Amino acid sequence: MDRKIDRKPWWRRNGYWLIGASVASVILFVLIGFPAGKTYRVSNKYMTFETVIVDTFVDFTNVTGTIEPGKVIYIDAVEGGRVEDILIEEGISVTQGQPLIVLSNNNLMLEISNNEALVARAINDLRTARLQMEMNAMQMQNGIVRLQSDLFLLRRDFHNNEAFYKEQLISEDEFLKSKEAYITALKQIQLLRETYKRDSIYRNIQVNTLEESARQMEENQKYIRRRLDNLTVKSPEDGELASIDIEEGEVITYGMRKGKINIIDTYKIKAKIDEHYISQIHKGLVGKCEFRDFLFDAVITKIYTEVENGFFEVILSFSDSLNYDFHIGQTCRIALELGQAKEAILIPKGPFFHYTGGQWIFVVDPDGSNAQKRYIQMGKQNPEYFEVLSGLSADERVITSGYESFEEATTLIFK
Repeated sequence: MDRKIDRKPWWRRNGYWLIGASVASVILFVLIGFPAGKTYRVSNKYMTFETVIVDTFVDFTNVTGTIEPGKVIYIDAVEGGRVEDILIEEGISVTQGQPLIVLSNNNLMLEISNNEALVARAINDLRTARLQMEMNAMQMQNGIVRLQSDLFLLRRDFHNNEAFYKEQLISEDEFLKSKEAYITALKQIQLLRETYKRDSIYRNIQVNTLEESARQMEENQKYIRRRLDNLTVKSPEDGELASIDIEEGEVITYGMRKGKINIIDTYKIKAKIDEHYISQIHKGLVGKCEFRDFLFDAVITKIYTEVENGFFEVILSFSDSLNYDFHIGQTCRIALELGQAKEAILIPKGPFFHYTGGQWIFVVDPDGSNAQKRYIQMGKQNPEYFEVLSGLSADERVITSGYESFEEATTLIFK
């Protein structure tokens, strides 16, 4: 038997197909319109595009240097005391020996006075001892003279008695007494002469020692007096008083650093260089220093290899004596040529390097609709360009602006 079949509306018959198509459209919209995986849809309005070129690459870097005096002498307190007067101001030229600061120190003056008294007493004692030794030597000489006189008489009596005894005019006992007296006196004068000789040698040594001690004490006394002179701080050399950190009435102690003097007959340059170039910087490297409209050569003479905040310091000295009015603290631009010029593939410098470290870059497709992440190898750099060793060809376009919004992407689709 035939049965009537109700026909459903078209939208009910194809509902599942409509729902599937809608879901697919949403997914496709999400994939194209929003970041998903490693593909980003971005605007190129604020991007910077550069073209890879082949040109001459000069390996150099520009740094900023500061003029410093060729030599600096610090003013340290040799003696402590209270500042009574400051005789000169900062920035004034000074000459060697010119008084700068006057100090007072009552304790030091009392100590020096006592020391001078002790030294003077010791010197007097040494001179008294030397005088006593000389008097003893004179007494011994007088004793020798007296013995010589006595010996002359005893020798004459002995010879006379010897003749008388032969003629039996005197007794044997009288002859022997005169003989014994003569021999005894002869031995005494020989012994005294030997004693005097030895004493003379010892006395000369003692006198020389005493004189040397007295001389040293007198030198020490001069040094002690110079301590008073040190209460007036003087300029050690000709130069310019760069700074003086002191006030009247201030009490300073020994060794305190209170200022410095710039010796401005020569100058040097201190410059900070990016640590990227530390392996290429060496002593003897010449830099071109620009001061307004003047260009001078300077040579690196000292390198401080300690890196601080990404920079290390070098000292440059001018290769020739210059007739130029430099000023301490003046800055200049220095071009350091680090190698020979050569032809290379180059990319203009840009912020992208901060995010990639030079290991990769986004390369724009020929039609300009998207960009692909590509790994590259970079070489040296100068203030204008990066040298590319591999991964890029001339006339390709790359993105050199920052990658902070799509650093994890591998493909960029431009809106």
